[in-house]
Amino acid sequence: MILRSRIHFTASATPVAAAALADLTGRHGQAPLPEAEVIVALGGDGFMLQTLHDLNGRDVPVYGMNRGTVGFLMNSFSLDDLPRRLAEAEEEVINPLAMHAETVGGEVHEGLAINEVSFLRQGPQAARLRISVDGKRRLDELVCDGVILATPAGSTAYNYSAHGPILPIGSDVLALTAVAAFRPRRWRGALLPKTAVVRIDVLDPGKRPVMADADGRSVRDVRSVEVRSQPAICHRILFDPGHGLEERLIREQFV
Repeated sequence: MILRSRIHFTASATPVAAAALADLTGRHGQAPLPEAEVIVALGGDGFMLQTLHDLNGRDVPVYGMNRGTVGFLMNSFSLDDLPRRLAEAEEEVINPLAMHAETVGGEVHEGLAINEVSFLRQGPQAARLRISVDGKRRLDELVCDGVILATPAGSTAYNYSAHGPILPIGSDVLALTAVAAFRPRRWRGALLPKTAVVRIDVLDPGKRPVMADADGRSVRDVRSVEVRSQPAICHRILFDPGHGLEERLIREQFV
C-alpha cells in the first residue's frame, strides 16, 4: 500500500468531467503538478492518452476515473474513498511507440503513440505500401485501406476493430494489422517482437496519398514512416486491484 496525499486533478472539457473536478478538488484540494505524487484524470480513454502525452516524461503515476464513454484505461468513477483507492491501486508500466515520418515534400515529423500508429489512405483509392522489418523487406506490395501497428495496451482499440489480435500486457510483441487488405487478399497481419523497427514505404504517394497517425496526431502525404518501441519512456497507469490491464485484456476476449 502506497499513501499518496498530494493529488493533482485534471479533467476533460465535458460538463460531467468538469463537475467531478469541482467536487474532488473541493474535497481533496489541488496539488501543483510539480509537487504531485499522483495525477487523477477525469474523462475517457482519449483524455487519458492526452494526459499521458502531456506529462513529457514526468515520473508520476496517473489514475483515471471514467467521465467519458469507453473508459478501457479508466477506473470506475466514485467521489468516495479516493485516498484508499489510490493507496491500494496496482501499477502498470507501458512504453509508447516512436514514429518518424517523412512527407512527399521532404518534411520530417516525430510522434509518440501509446495505443497505435496507423497508416491510412487519404483519398478514394487504396494505398500501395511496402513493409520492411529490421531492414529486411517482408512485403513488396500491400494494397489496402491501411495498416495498424499496435502496442498491447492499444490492441483492443482500432487494432481489434480491424480484426487484429488482443495482446497480453508484458508479452513484448506488437501487432501489425491490415485494414481491408485487397492484395494479398488473405494477408491479415503479423506479430512482431517489441524490439522490431517497422518501415512503411508508400509506393505511389502522388496518385494514392497516405496519412500517418500517432494517437490522433496526424501527418498527411507521407512518403515513408519508421516506427519502433521507445523503452526509455515509461508511462505509469494505476488501476483498482483486480481490474488492471491484464485482466481487462483477458476479459475483453470473452465478451
